[in-house]
Amino acid sequence: MTVIVGYTPTPLGRQVLEAAIDEAARRDVDLVLVNSATGASYADKGLAPQDELDEAVAEAQTRGVRARVQQVTDALAPAQTLLDEAARAKADLIVIGLRSRSRTGKFLMGSTAQTVLLGAPCNVLAVRDTRG
Repeated sequence: MTVIVGYTPTPLGRQVLEAAIDEAARRDVDLVLVNSATGASYADKGLAPQDELDEAVAEAQTRGVRARVQQVTDALAPAQTLLDEAARAKADLIVIGLRSRSRTGKFLMGSTAQTVLLGAPCNVLAVRDTRG
C-alpha cells in the first residue's frame, strides 16, 4: 500500500513531508509525493522546482522509504488531485497540512483540507502549522 502526501514548497509543506516520511517508514509502505498546481495563476507558487522534489525523494530514500513524485501542472483543484492519486494508489493514508484561515477566507476560497477530509477513500493525517 501507499502513503500519499500533498506537498507545497513552503515551511508547512516541509513539516507535512516529514510527517509523511515518518508514517511511510513506520508502515513500511511506499510514499507518493503529490505536488499540484493550485489553478490560481500562471506562475503557480504551489509547484515545487524539480531540484526540491528530487531532494524530498532522496530524503525519503535515506530513511528507507521508496518514494516517487506525481507533479500535476494543469490541475485546477489540488484536493481532487490528491483524492484521485489516493484512489489510484489504493492509499493507506493521505497526509496534508492545515493552516489557519478566517471564516471569510474559507468561504471565498474553499478549503482543500476539508475537501480531502470529507472525500478521502482512506484515513487522513492533518499536520498543523506549528511555526506560530
